[in-house]
Amino acid sequence: MSIEVRLPDGSSLEVEENSTIQDVAYEIGTGLGDDTVAGKINGELVAKEEQVSDGDEIEIVTDQSEEYTQVLRHSAAHVFAQAMKRIYGDEVKLTIGPWTDEGFYYDIDGVDLDEEDFEEIEEEMASIIEEDLEIEREMLPREEAEEFFSDNKYKQEILAEEAGEGEEVSFYKQGEFKDLCKGPHVESTGEVGGFKLMEIAGAYWRGDEENEMLTRVYGTAFPSESELEDFLEKRREAEKRDHRRIGKEMDLFSIPDFAPGCAHFHPQGMKIRRELEDYIREKNAELGYTEVKTPELNKAELWKKTGHYEAFKEEGEMFAWEQDDTEYGLKPMNCANHSHIFDSGKKSYRELPIKLSEFGTVYRNEQSGELSGLLRVRGLTQDDGHAYMRKDQIEEEIKKHLDIIIEMYDEFGFDVNFIMETKPPKAQGPDELWEEAEEALENAMNEKVGDFEVKPEEGAFYGPKIGVEVEDAIGRKWQLGTVQLDFVIPRNYGLKYVGEDNEEHYPVMLHRAILGSIDRFMGVMIEHFAGDFPTWLAPEQVRILPVTDDNKEYAEKIKEQLSDFRVEIEDRSWTVGKKIQAAHDDNVPYMLILGDDEQEAGEISVRDREENEDRGFTVEEFREALKKEVEEKKLEPDFLQ
Repeated sequence: MSIEVRLPDGSSLEVEENSTIQDVAYEIGTGLGDDTVAGKINGELVAKEEQVSDGDEIEIVTDQSEEYTQVLRHSAAHVFAQAMKRIYGDEVKLTIGPWTDEGFYYDIDGVDLDEEDFEEIEEEMASIIEEDLEIEREMLPREEAEEFFSDNKYKQEILAEEAGEGEEVSFYKQGEFKDLCKGPHVESTGEVGGFKLMEIAGAYWRGDEENEMLTRVYGTAFPSESELEDFLEKRREAEKRDHRRIGKEMDLFSIPDFAPGCAHFHPQGMKIRRELEDYIREKNAELGYTEVKTPELNKAELWKKTGHYEAFKEEGEMFAWEQDDTEYGLKPMNCANHSHIFDSGKKSYRELPIKLSEFGTVYRNEQSGELSGLLRVRGLTQDDGHAYMRKDQIEEEIKKHLDIIIEMYDEFGFDVNFIMETKPPKAQGPDELWEEAEEALENAMNEKVGDFEVKPEEGAFYGPKIGVEVEDAIGRKWQLGTVQLDFVIPRNYGLKYVGEDNEEHYPVMLHRAILGSIDRFMGVMIEHFAGDFPTWLAPEQVRILPVTDDNKEYAEKIKEQLSDFRVEIEDRSWTVGKKIQAAHDDNVPYMLILGDDEQEAGEISVRDREENEDRGFTVEEFREALKKEVEEKKLEPDFLQ
């Protein structure tokens, strides 16, 4: 009996029932079959021994595929586990060791490790790689598997969870070591060309704070040493740009232990944040939004009305509690409150689109181990906006928003990738509305963006979505802004407008956040600029450096003439060299050096953070150039260029 599978080019292929990924590859061609490392079934990365089913979408993974590095890293995790068993024997209890975006990790119990132990472990890993051990899959009877892990409660728990998946269990074996695993893996340990253990962290078993705390060892691996070195160099650069370190050095923000996941913005950080808010207010005005303010505390009934309560409550993301027999919560999103404002009076088709914006603070109950500076928080402020519109307005509104998004991210110097996510299997709302909405999105994207990625069936249940992914100065990608269409909340909430036909209709709702969250955007932006903010964003734009105390009065006069800008005077009794170094360390775009010569001539000497310096300028010349630089939002100080 034969079945039919679909290939990436859209064609179909007939294969025998019970065929594996590798069997499919051999049907395509002998060379491809020989080169097969793993495969993808309906988008999921699986072992080459995995059986395919009728109608599956199949992709073959070779050592030339993007996914190859993921498979290699999974094998590197097994090399680490084998090294741990060789060194520590039965004392170490292995749990799970998957690949990650940057490498792999393995959670272990029973052994106290610190990073000083890495050298010995890496030496043993290098030996295992040099031995070039074949990595083989074998299927063991469940009884035998349970016996094999009789002294490891973690593996026993995994086996119990998979009790309904058949009488045989998948293992992978390399030399004397074997581990419970579904794969995929490379052919042999020798394929790991370059690897390094990176750090140690704590992790609860299964991510549950009620379970045991395990030791998590992070590592990375690549097909070659040169690729590893490139990665490590980028990592070193990323560490230099770490927004948590820069934020502390520049006194921008803090996240104290008593407020986990909730940032405190210090005066210098608030200067940047206010600039961002003012900037977005300008963009909102161009788009026709009206600003509102809604409360953070609401009865949970509000989110039950929109359909969000179940999703957030089930996933444990909502802060909620009972009081006087009523459930309350901190809002996890702003859209329900904005819908209340829209619903406050009768609306006509002539009034649409109605656009409401808010710098709305929301709360998400993120796991403690997932919190990361400003990039992953519990309390965040979104530059949120919701437009309530007619179906015939969708395409035009999307175009307007795309124009603003493209312009904005260009002004910050980000490269932008756009992603369109289409109707998912569990979509709600009429099919014809989805078709119209997706066509409108595609038309707008084709006209305004050109190239964009389509992710089929990955839209939200309430409508298709445009994701805004930016690439920073060192090539890292971050998901920031979003534009989403929503057909569900208007229906769930009962939002209506009176159409030209004098009948009531549901509006289409557009959710959009241009920055995404101000907190996350600031974290990404700090790392993108490495603290060297453009002059318009810099918390301190100019620092005046009087050479001696005799020049302080002249410095005060210059500061007064530059009162439109953020200017400070360095009045500590330091040498000029030390004052310059301090201004460089503080990432100040411009320094004005004022000595006796400048004071007598009524002029200034200007130095920028790129160490360009010149003298003989009038304050008015500098002020006008600075004004132009700020208004044009130039990315680099250019007065001395």
